[in-house]
Amino acid sequence: MTVTTERPDALPAKPARGRIKCIVWDLDNTLWSGVLLEDGEVSVRPDVVERIHELDRKGVLHSIASKNDRDAAMGKLRELGLEEMFLHPQINWNAKSDSIRTIAKALNLGLDAFAFVDDQEFERAEVAHQAPEVTCVDILELEEALTRPEFRPRFVTDESAQRRAMYRGQIAREELEQEFVGTNEEFLAGLGMTFTIAPARREDLQRAEELTVRTNQLNSTGRTYSYDELDALRESPDHLLLVASLTDMFGSYGKIGLALVEKGEDAWRLCMMLMSCRVMSRGVGMVLLNHIMRLAAEAGVAVRADFVETGRNRMMQITYAFAGFREVSRDGAHVVLEADLSAVQPPPSYVKLDIAE
Repeated sequence: MTVTTERPDALPAKPARGRIKCIVWDLDNTLWSGVLLEDGEVSVRPDVVERIHELDRKGVLHSIASKNDRDAAMGKLRELGLEEMFLHPQINWNAKSDSIRTIAKALNLGLDAFAFVDDQEFERAEVAHQAPEVTCVDILELEEALTRPEFRPRFVTDESAQRRAMYRGQIAREELEQEFVGTNEEFLAGLGMTFTIAPARREDLQRAEELTVRTNQLNSTGRTYSYDELDALRESPDHLLLVASLTDMFGSYGKIGLALVEKGEDAWRLCMMLMSCRVMSRGVGMVLLNHIMRLAAEAGVAVRADFVETGRNRMMQITYAFAGFREVSRDGAHVVLEADLSAVQPPPSYVKLDIAE
């Protein structure tokens, strides 16, 4: 089967389906019936809890923005067995929009990936005014809202069900990092990281498509690829589709990198390179890129890379520059970069590289 990869000039809009990655919940008269500080005893809403668990299994994250006493509210959540379901809960007397921004920063997600559920029209209006990218939902309209495409992930993978655990692992890493005394390299060395690169398998493709949709800052072209496109490219003898994953002492980061190479006789064209923002601070951004450069050098061919300036992927442009790529042509926002294959770098000393066949 012959597969062509078009030059990424005009970028399609990213699909609305599955856009909501995190739902932020109010507590009083939303997660539970009653007002905790007034009624003392409140009763959890079983239908809401059921939806939270259902969405969690699909990879949708959850947090809290509640004007409440933090100790009392967290104690009630602990009593109800729900504390672990919520990441970076904001229980304070601040504006709900400020709380959502704090959660977004902690999770490294854009505000357009958030929905906010509250029973109070005033609170929803405040968030809608101060953070219009956030989707606001009245708790009375929750069931209807959850049927909309933006709340329904296109694919539910094995990794989806582990997403909350991955983020909790990241919280543990960050807490350890804050307490660590020593250099950054010493801290990273202590994590025991293993970076695995493997040819994409069919079971990887749902996550691979998701990566093209979700990744912005470390995406070389901003282009999305469908499952069917990726499956055809995976089977094409003229292409190389690689998937990267990362683990450390706290567990798996999941599949965090994807690269697509079109193999020509004299030069390989790197059509797509992306890395999840989750690993930006782990110093592994160039491992996959250098692996491809190493393969090309062994094959005796040059490496050229497509890069499209999207306004959000400056970090990937810097990654290419550090890896020794230089601009050789430009047409508007579309840039072609060429690698200096004499500048191939080994993986950092604190990372074990595992190349799977």
